[in-house]
Amino acid sequence: MEVGNLETRELPDPLSDAFNSDCPGREVFTHVTSRWGMLIMVALRDGPLRFYLLRDRIGGISEKMLSQSLRGLVRDGLVHREVEPSVPPKVTYSLTSLGTGLTGPLGSLLGWIAEHTLEVMAAQERHDAGL
Repeated sequence: MEVGNLETRELPDPLSDAFNSDCPGREVFTHVTSRWGMLIMVALRDGPLRFYLLRDRIGGISEKMLSQSLRGLVRDGLVHREVEPSVPPKVTYSLTSLGTGLTGPLGSLLGWIAEHTLEVMAAQERHDAGL
């Protein structure tokens, strides 16, 4: 139905509309797209990693931030945490099937960034120079 030049559209379901502040998916979006979430997910796509190996793989992440990010991803069902009963305990992280499905798009995004970083840097330089 058209009203003037505007089309009326059916409103999206607030439970699946990330633009809606009450959408439960927004929390997942925040975890996955956080500064560290995406790197954790992509680092785990090649297989399980112990905590310290995951920390070493992701340059610049503190143990506190890694722990915090992993807790959110485990809670969301994207990452599996396995504790081996030993002294000290060995903790290994791996992707769940749900998490594995997400690494394709995340890997594509990281690939795009790698491919276009020089262009973005040039645009930043032009902007900063006032051109």
